[in-house]
Amino acid sequence: MSFKQEVIRPVRNLPPSVWGDMFLNNDKKADLGEVEQIAEDLKEQVRKDITVALGNQKEHTNLLKLIDAIQRLGISYYFEEEIANALQHVYEAYGDDWNGDNISIWFRLLRQHGFHVSCDIFNKYKDKHGAFKESLTNDVEEMLELYEATSLRIQGEVVLDEALDFTRTHLNDIAKDPLHNNSNMSTHIQEALETPLHKRIPRLEALSYIRFYEKQASHDETLLKLAKLGFNLLQSIHKSELTQVSKWWKDIDAPKNLPYVRDRIVESYFWACGVYSEPKYALSRVFLAKLTQTATLIDDTYDAYGTYEELEWFTEAVDRWSLTCLDMLPEYMKLVYKTLLDLYQEMEPIMEKEEITPLFNRSKEFMIESIKGYMIEAKWVKEGHIPTTDEHASIAFVTGGGGLMISSCYLGMGEIITNEAMKWAVTEPPLFKACSAIGRLLNDIAGYKKEREREHFPSIVECYKEQYAVTEEYAIDMVHKQIEDVWKDINRESLMCKEFPRPLIRVVINYVRTLYYLYKYNDNFSEMGEDMKDHIQALFVHAMSI
Repeated sequence: MSFKQEVIRPVRNLPPSVWGDMFLNNDKKADLGEVEQIAEDLKEQVRKDITVALGNQKEHTNLLKLIDAIQRLGISYYFEEEIANALQHVYEAYGDDWNGDNISIWFRLLRQHGFHVSCDIFNKYKDKHGAFKESLTNDVEEMLELYEATSLRIQGEVVLDEALDFTRTHLNDIAKDPLHNNSNMSTHIQEALETPLHKRIPRLEALSYIRFYEKQASHDETLLKLAKLGFNLLQSIHKSELTQVSKWWKDIDAPKNLPYVRDRIVESYFWACGVYSEPKYALSRVFLAKLTQTATLIDDTYDAYGTYEELEWFTEAVDRWSLTCLDMLPEYMKLVYKTLLDLYQEMEPIMEKEEITPLFNRSKEFMIESIKGYMIEAKWVKEGHIPTTDEHASIAFVTGGGGLMISSCYLGMGEIITNEAMKWAVTEPPLFKACSAIGRLLNDIAGYKKEREREHFPSIVECYKEQYAVTEEYAIDMVHKQIEDVWKDINRESLMCKEFPRPLIRVVINYVRTLYYLYKYNDNFSEMGEDMKDHIQALFVHAMSI
């Protein structure tokens, strides 16, 4: 058997990593003891504020505004128990009949935390003809909050669909009218119209909101200082982890040994931070970053380098999952295969100790299923087959990786993975499938034009055009509508999973938020835009001035 014959490979031209070895060393070992003590004192003050507001019914509106600010400033992980208890109390006290101000904040917070409160309360914003009152347009902040609340809607909630149309139209007009608003609020509105709060990565929202909040005359100085200190403390942890994963990737030396592979370890770590940034999930974050880069390595092998015969060998080797299969693979594939097996082998004893081996094994099974899906895609490309939209979904939503990535996100999260949660996760529940669907749809929209330049598995856009004989523009609109419907499905499923710890549901939502950020307009993961470059520098390079 010879691997030396000339072959034509579907290689794509992509830029190298913009980061080089920038994060390979983290020499700054600052003594943060004094900063941590200041933060502890500030946290104690905030806890007192929550307790005081909770104990006085007249302060419950302010309590919700305080919790909202804490979340948006990126410091809710300091007060998880206090926030959960406060919102449980509010739900038990009012049910669906909230009688305070800021209806939209009440609705958004409770739904975010798994309380299925009714949207009927928004009918009070309508006039006798069933239209939203024009007087709403006089209160920009209230209208913006209503707009943000609509992102939590599920299928069939017509009042929120109507509220979205109403608020989006008026906010667009306001944002463009310099006489109607100050520049700080105008920018805030534009950012919301670009990406609603519910669809934003929490760590990036903190970065943005701290700047906005600081300019508000009514800001709480204690909260603001804690947010800035917390941001920097977390950044020091993340920088150390980024150095760790960078060294791991450097040892593999993909740019030299596998030059066709996207060198995206920094972007992979950014992705992991989008899912969970809290200190206690360090093990999970590092593993997820490595897995994301490894999955990228495998994806590129199937998508942009391997011949059909080589991919058949690799698929068989993965199905057997044994180092004894190395001899059946071409030289370049041996490194790919060994990287995959070594990554899981590294985690196996840790997962045994945490007693979540069934979930760990399911993650491996999801990986095998995804790779078999890649092989089916390669077969269809070889045959020139353009699948129907249903055929496309049957494979693309497997290779979309929701089951693989979410089950892997849970590895290393500790005791929060209960037996019940593990049994739920290994079944690939609807929430995981929705994650796969939205990931693949976003990816297809972002990359379909680029992929047409070479032999490649058809995108959902091409499948729509072929099956229904519609224009490209119409097909793209169809996919965007499908993406919005999947968001509604995610909202519904997140409300139905009441029996599982809320952080596990939040992981899924954060994963989707990160996908949304990376692929909303372009493939930011493969070809980074300036905004993402700035965000990575803000998160991992530049400390926030206090």
